[in-house]
Amino acid sequence: MRALTWQGTKRVSVEEVPDPTIFEPTDAIVRITSTAICGSDLHLYELLGPFLDAGDVLGHEPMGVVVETGSAVRNLAVGDRVVIPFTIACGDCFFCRRGLQSQCDTMQVKSQGSGTALYGFTKLYGQVPGGQAEFLRVRLADANAIKVGSELPDDAYLFLSDILPTAWQGVQYAGVEPGGTLAVMGLGPVGQFASRIGVHLGHRVIAVDPVPERRAMAERHGVEAIDLDDGALDHILSATNGRGADGVVDAVGAEAHGNPGTSFLHKILERTPDAISKKAMEHVGVDRLAALHSSIDAVRRGGTVSLSGVYVGDADVMPLKTMFDKQISMRMGQCNVRRWTDDLLPLVERDDDPLGVLDLTTHRVSLDEAPAYYDTFREKRDGCIKVVLQP
Repeated sequence: MRALTWQGTKRVSVEEVPDPTIFEPTDAIVRITSTAICGSDLHLYELLGPFLDAGDVLGHEPMGVVVETGSAVRNLAVGDRVVIPFTIACGDCFFCRRGLQSQCDTMQVKSQGSGTALYGFTKLYGQVPGGQAEFLRVRLADANAIKVGSELPDDAYLFLSDILPTAWQGVQYAGVEPGGTLAVMGLGPVGQFASRIGVHLGHRVIAVDPVPERRAMAERHGVEAIDLDDGALDHILSATNGRGADGVVDAVGAEAHGNPGTSFLHKILERTPDAISKKAMEHVGVDRLAALHSSIDAVRRGGTVSLSGVYVGDADVMPLKTMFDKQISMRMGQCNVRRWTDDLLPLVERDDDPLGVLDLTTHRVSLDEAPAYYDTFREKRDGCIKVVLQP
């Protein structure tokens, strides 16, 4: 089959790779009909090369049709249309029963001290072949594959794989009461959905992003969108009688602009042997923290900062004095996708599309065009907000 593979820092290509097969009786094989490029794919594209091997198949936002099932699969049949969460979880362990599927005891990558295995990611998360491909082997299929209807287009359901539940969890973790103020840092795909979810839940939503096309998209959904360089913090403080937002979702993470020193470090790591780069990520601050520090400044005393953006360093410097003084709560983590499925599926199937799932994709291209669109997405060219690939 054809699949998008990692070949080196800022180098991906579509190659012929072996077709997936049933390996465990709990497996299913899905023919992919749509799959997306995610912001966290850019970490693999740029920074996490020390934890990848040439030829690794990327992608963790897939959906498609079941073409084969293992002998122990009971809830799926050939021909079912399914969305595949990016987290692989058993559904019945200590953590899964508590809605913490991203920490699944059965699928934790214990050799790396990491949470549950993820599709299309690094050795840190199991190095499981991903979904930017023609076919995908789905692990523990009964517990993971989300069956969906046949009447709506793929875009109505595709984002249940990652970014929609990630945004929903981010807003839930921010803990804003109806009528309160939610600030969202970043209007990429997760930020778009987090902002719309905030509006849907009755919050006043103020979102910050430097890209005009992203702000315009958010404004279509009732969001107050302001330019990063247009006094964003002052705007949030002014709108909240000087207190700050009740909750802030950082939907940017390590891709934040700013901190030229860290940007220079990224360039050095690109050219550093893998063993040294791995150690640097453990012992040196490698994340751009502009969005996180802005979130801490923008939240009110006693409020919550919710991290949906991904950070990858283990030695980042945090303003603990400020966080302590302001009595800030912080919540974060990989999304527990299946915890939120029952909340989200009815919303994406509503005729009025309250979360705007059909108003996010800006570029729909073939799998063969994926390498070019990794770069387009990274550089935010051509109004690119979300790329969907069709194998």
